Amino acid sequence: MSVVSPFILCGGAGTRLWPLSREAFPKQFQKIAGDETLFQQTCRRVSGGFFSAPFVLSNQKHRFLISDQLQDIGVEDATIVLEPAGRNTAPATCIASLIAERADPDSFVLLLPSDHIISDPAAFVASIEIGLAAAKEGALVTFGVEPDCPHTGYGYIETEKANSADLPVLRFVEKPSREVAEKYLESGGFYWNSGIFLFRAATMLKLMESLAPEILATSRQALSDATEDLSFLRLGDVYADAPDISFDYAIVEKTSNIRCVPLSTSWSDLGSWSAVWNQMEKDETGNAVYGEGKNEIMFADTTGSYAYSDHGCVALVGLDNVVVVATEDAVLVASKDSAESVKDVVTRLNANGQTHALYHNRIHRPWGWYQTLNRGDRYQVKRIMVKPGGILSLQSHYHRSEHWVVVRGTLEVTKGDHVELLCENQSTYIPVGSRHRLANLGRIPAYLIEIQSGAYLDEDDIVRYEDAYQRSSNE
Repeated sequence: MSVVSPFILCGGAGTRLWPLSREAFPKQFQKIAGDETLFQQTCRRVSGGFFSAPFVLSNQKHRFLISDQLQDIGVEDATIVLEPAGRNTAPATCIASLIAERADPDSFVLLLPSDHIISDPAAFVASIEIGLAAAKEGALVTFGVEPDCPHTGYGYIETEKANSADLPVLRFVEKPSREVAEKYLESGGFYWNSGIFLFRAATMLKLMESLAPEILATSRQALSDATEDLSFLRLGDVYADAPDISFDYAIVEKTSNIRCVPLSTSWSDLGSWSAVWNQMEKDETGNAVYGEGKNEIMFADTTGSYAYSDHGCVALVGLDNVVVVATEDAVLVASKDSAESVKDVVTRLNANGQTHALYHNRIHRPWGWYQTLNRGDRYQVKRIMVKPGGILSLQSHYHRSEHWVVVRGTLEVTKGDHVELLCENQSTYIPVGSRHRLANLGRIPAYLIEIQSGAYLDEDDIVRYEDAYQRSSNE
């Protein structure tokens, strides 16, 4: 059996699933449909069998999220490739092909997004096996989903109505109007474009050489200049000079030898809250709930609706076909029919300089997370979790002092030249300008309450002297 190298594209922002999905913690890293995140589910689908260890292509800001989530599901041999700047999917595809060819000149690449739902992983793998036969013959293989409604949010693939497991592709169609989509369903031979591709690495590099030589040259140089940083492979800065163009526009639409393998399983890209509702188990009135606070969600005279809460009580009364998403710092209420327009809210938030589209109230770091509980004039209260083995940078602040109270676990505290252990209900004080650090040397997460006081309390008031994670000063 041929070796297939899975390359998982993991750089999307998922703006249509705001406020749960945000730039610093987008939808692929969220538990939206199941006990594992969408990214983790994707990794599991391409593990074992004829798949090699996975490769993940992402940006720098999500690197520790990726590493942690891989570790949580026991994937220790993945390669995390970091782009210095996002350049769309064509350069990412080229990098994937170069890396695969370097490992094995005869290898195949499976290029797939990180944020899709596929209900039957075994059927998915069976479809990949079918596609391998065409890929071995030099074809670019895509995977289509048989449409069950005239969806206007997906691209379509038109195929020949051939009696074969892989169908010749006639054309790719952008998101159509509803009238056009209805005609597609009536005529047959049309599939939703899943955005998943399979090809021989050498085949793709030949296509890049003839159709996108600038992307190929830049990618080669970026990979040649790549450096290892902890467990990450950082592409060279020249990668940022690659043309910003999608794989579809650069290669797919200019290639004739394309085959489509229908996916014999249900699929969704979870591109809106209504799509999430479609994937959920529903009660007898068509309502679905999710989130840590789902036991406190109540419906009264409400049908066909979706509610999410990560805290507190949420009640929907006298409503039909709505979406309510309540997080600690933002609430969305929308008609399911208008759910795809949530991205417009994100655009307005960014234009107004508001951070609700960027960050959650809980900010994740490689050592754990922190969460703002209260903030006022010259003070701020945070809850902090330091995971086992986690260690904060050795740092100081120009404008604030800090009081720490440990509420669970044991923490090693460094203050200047003094090191001590703090246990539950013990506290310490960090004066302005004092070098300090926290570390959890135990086996359970440690929690503390931090009370900051001073004239300036924003996160950029940090001077780092040492950092186990080799972060820049603004991370």
